[in-house]
Amino acid sequence: MPQVSIARLFEDNRDKLQLAWVAGRDGGTKDLNSELTKDSSRGLIGHLNFMHPNLIQVLGASEVAYLNGLQPDVCARALNQVATLELACFIVAGVEKAPGPLLAVAESTHTPLFVSPVPSVELMWMLRPYLARLLAESTTVHGVCLDVLGMGVLITGDSGVGKSELALELISRGSGLVADDVVELYRLGPETIEGRCPALLRDYLEVRGLGVLNIRTIFGEAALRPRKNLKLIVHLQRPSATESTPLERLPLNAGSQQLMGVDISKVTIPVAAGRNLAVLTEAAVRNYVLQLRGIDSTQEFIARQAQQLNGEKP
Repeated sequence: MPQVSIARLFEDNRDKLQLAWVAGRDGGTKDLNSELTKDSSRGLIGHLNFMHPNLIQVLGASEVAYLNGLQPDVCARALNQVATLELACFIVAGVEKAPGPLLAVAESTHTPLFVSPVPSVELMWMLRPYLARLLAESTTVHGVCLDVLGMGVLITGDSGVGKSELALELISRGSGLVADDVVELYRLGPETIEGRCPALLRDYLEVRGLGVLNIRTIFGEAALRPRKNLKLIVHLQRPSATESTPLERLPLNAGSQQLMGVDISKVTIPVAAGRNLAVLTEAAVRNYVLQLRGIDSTQEFIARQAQQLNGEKP
């Protein structure tokens, strides 16, 4: 289960956000995990909210001014209402000094309190993608993930069908390798799936007959990508003589496959001797880009054929 401790959140962002840990150091072991952020009624991060508390409560200049305007006992009572076990931490942003009652509540409830000179809106803008990546829903799939012509492509197919050989040829043509064999997929948003590589397999591609190749050493740094948003699945299929339903020669509707609740466009390429799979894969990517722009070659051809049958001039 993806999770991040508050101590790690502090260390990872200390320099970038100029964070200072001013109170509640005993709460550094608190964890934010994907189950909590998915099922909790609280928001993940936002400005101080008493009605709908966030797991990370951020106090900008307006929130600090509001707290400073309250009587100390009233302020302490209000803060104690949100400083529950679920609360991960307080962050005072864009203000030099945290209010005294907030310091006292953070210490008494063992809730970490950070101070940053970065304005609150900018601080949340920087923390949200960091948290989204660490706490994203994830799964693993068998295949090869590549950056082909700027698009994230997942090559799938049965073992031995030629996925890694195709990936090697695409890399030699300028594509970038993300992961081979085991691809980690993370759902970063409602329609965003990101492909990454497990640390153990990073830089490596296994090709039958050649063994394990270090792509960084052979092709250089430019042949690798640390991550890529998945846009297209290219499925390699070896036609079988026993198949009762042959592949559709002229697919009228774009195919898709659902991964973690997100529909990803999919094309199936038959594997046969003499076919240049690298060129076909690049053509599939270029065709997908055209479809994103509203240009569908198949539908255009069908429309032209209909005009011809109706005696109309194209």
